[in-house]
Amino acid sequence: MLLGLTGSIATGKSTVSAMLRQKGAYVIDADQAAREAVEPGSEGLKRIVDHFGAEMLDDEGRLDRARLGAVIFQDPWKRKKLNRLLHPLIMQTMQSQTDKIRKRVKQGLIIWDVPLLIEENLTPLVEAVILVYVPKEIQLERLMKRNALSKKEALGRIEAQMDIEEKRKFANYIIDNRGTLSDTERQVDQLWNYLISKSG
Repeated sequence: MLLGLTGSIATGKSTVSAMLRQKGAYVIDADQAAREAVEPGSEGLKRIVDHFGAEMLDDEGRLDRARLGAVIFQDPWKRKKLNRLLHPLIMQTMQSQTDKIRKRVKQGLIIWDVPLLIEENLTPLVEAVILVYVPKEIQLERLMKRNALSKKEALGRIEAQMDIEEKRKFANYIIDNRGTLSDTERQVDQLWNYLISKSG
């Protein structure tokens, strides 16, 4: 069974992803695939330099993530451009990892952990969507604290993404992550047991 796991910035998707991995899910992480796509010497890094300039590299020829982040969070067009450049490379990696798991394992849950699952219109590729949800005010509070951002900076990053309430409409399952860690664990346990019974 192939599922998509998504959320928004500072909703706690990584925490839920780690819990599912611990339970035995095969988690394929889009962020990890994206990091691999921009390694020095990669096609992805070449595409970034071609479109955004060599100033996106640090002194060692690696991607300067902070500099690129500052550029794309300010400009929706540039953010879309970056996604278009890297998306095919990331998808290639994820599909290849999925195929390898399916060859090895006949049953089990494969989870695509993808921040932009809905925005990139990947929902038709998965059997169901799990959304890690918190209300926007908690999202804002957590992001300011986690990344030491001003309210304005944090809001800018949140508003650069699809609204979390809008994402709810695409979800088959919702993990409400506004409570304690044990609240979240309990929801993940329930969902896991349900999905295992459904896939078996």
